[in-house]
Amino acid sequence: MPSDLLTIGYEGCTIDGVLTTLREARVGLLIDVRAVAASRKPGFSKRQLAAGLDQAGIGYLHLQRLGTPKSGRDAVRSGHPERMVPIFRAHMETPEAQWALTEAKALAVEKRCCLLCFERDH
Repeated sequence: MPSDLLTIGYEGCTIDGVLTTLREARVGLLIDVRAVAASRKPGFSKRQLAAGLDQAGIGYLHLQRLGTPKSGRDAVRSGHPERMVPIFRAHMETPEAQWALTEAKALAVEKRCCLLCFERDH
């Protein structure tokens, strides 16, 4: 039976705070669902994040296909966040996104997993 798939958003957080939260939640694998795994926030770009997680004894996997496509991110940036949800829902119906979701669910059966995105309201 699959375990719960946890979520965390790092908006307004530090890398140390996120790592502490993940350790306290006994997360074994962090699944990065950002379409672009880069960040201006120190410690949250893909390589830095993976290295910090490794030091904390937590695995890292980037499932890019679970991230919001560019058109959805552009809608939010242009002041139309209401357009992002239908764009994201349509994206999640694609075979690539469904494959990535299936992979995340399978991993959650094996270990305690947490999905990472930027937004505080993940």
